[in-house]
Amino acid sequence: MSDTDETRQQGIEFGAFEETMESLDYPVEHSDLVADHGDAELELPNGDATLEEVLGTLQDEEQTYQDKEELETMIMNMVGDDAIGRENYSDRDSAGIGEEPDEGEDGDDEEQSL
Repeated sequence: MSDTDETRQQGIEFGAFEETMESLDYPVEHSDLVADHGDAELELPNGDATLEEVLGTLQDEEQTYQDKEELETMIMNMVGDDAIGRENYSDRDSAGIGEEPDEGEDGDDEEQSL
């Protein structure tokens, strides 16, 4: 597994901030986290964002993160659709959906008797 794979979660590349999250002294207050690490870069499929840009819209500024997993979850929740590469995209083959069954060369779908 590459370093990129190890720091990427659900479309978010935490990069160097991954190590920072691991070394934080939990619990950590939201305001302290943003003040100390708000400029940390997170890579999203549609471009980069800072931690402050991602968590800055959080309504509860009294939030306390109890551990790394809780912080990661909050980041992933706050990123939302920005972490989705192509919305409503599916790599499933849609051929045949909505198409009429093949009725043969003459268009007659009656069974032929033997």
